[in-house]
Amino acid sequence: MAGDPLLLPVRGLGLLKGPLLVFGGPLGNLEATRELVFSIGDRLGIRPSNMICTGDVGGYFSESEACAALLRGVGVETVLGNVEEALIADADDCGCGFAAGSLCDRLAREWYAHARERMTDFTLGWLARLPRRLAFTYGGARFAVIHGGARRINRYLFASDEAALAEEIAVLGADAVIAGHCGLPFTRVIGDAVWHNPGALGLPANDGTPRVWYSVIEETPDGIAFRHQPLDYHHELEALRARSENMPEPYVTALGTGLWPDTSILPAPEAAATGRRLDPAAAVWQPPRRDRPSAAPRRRNGGSAPPPRARSTRPGQRGARPRARGRR
Repeated sequence: MAGDPLLLPVRGLGLLKGPLLVFGGPLGNLEATRELVFSIGDRLGIRPSNMICTGDVGGYFSESEACAALLRGVGVETVLGNVEEALIADADDCGCGFAAGSLCDRLAREWYAHARERMTDFTLGWLARLPRRLAFTYGGARFAVIHGGARRINRYLFASDEAALAEEIAVLGADAVIAGHCGLPFTRVIGDAVWHNPGALGLPANDGTPRVWYSVIEETPDGIAFRHQPLDYHHELEALRARSENMPEPYVTALGTGLWPDTSILPAPEAAATGRRLDPAAAVWQPPRRDRPSAAPRRRNGGSAPPPRARSTRPGQRGARPRARGRR
């Protein structure tokens, strides 16, 4: 859906504090979703109220309804993805943006039909209430969370396309953007801003390993840290469940091989990295000091004090300026 992103449904979370656990599309992968939300969340001491999902809860695997019920039940903040948008509209296809006639385009007809058939009216009602954008402050920075692009929900944005990332950041007017959709984890500093993609929770990152990805964002003595984290989980059990529901075999195979069945969406640099084990570096930003109003920032609908400009640094990249989060 096109339109001015400033006019699209936005959910303001106010000032967030404490570590945040962020992840991209569960894609109907219930084993990975359970492992992250319950086991990893408990180990890290991060409650669901400090978790954020960038959308595409349903997808390639058999438990789209269960994944949505889990996130809804524990209260994970979730933005609308293109899959959710299509399901709400009862559309004939997922709106993923795959090239017409590509393998992914053909496979999408199978998995989307499965998700469309299994979604309950109750879950569709929850999906319909999801915002297209989350907004909050953290560590002195203004954050925006979207699924793909600000104006196009299914826009694929990759680390190699700096111009496109800069364009999106300018449209959103944020210091830091968290987004998903492309399926690969990366953090890029663009001028004084940062773009962070935690990767997909439901599908490996085309690096030849069965690991899936999430990230932890937290304030440290050196600034705001974005740490990409791999997740090992019972992918064999997920594959058994998917095969029992006759989900598309190329995606089920990818759970074990870590290789995508079709890489036609990838730009040349990302395509060249197929099968190369990922080890993304952490990125840390240190906001500069700035005079603040004497009144304490207010939460949610009460508004908040203006956040300070911040620079961030990452090995081999320019500084970016993030802002601070507070509790919900």
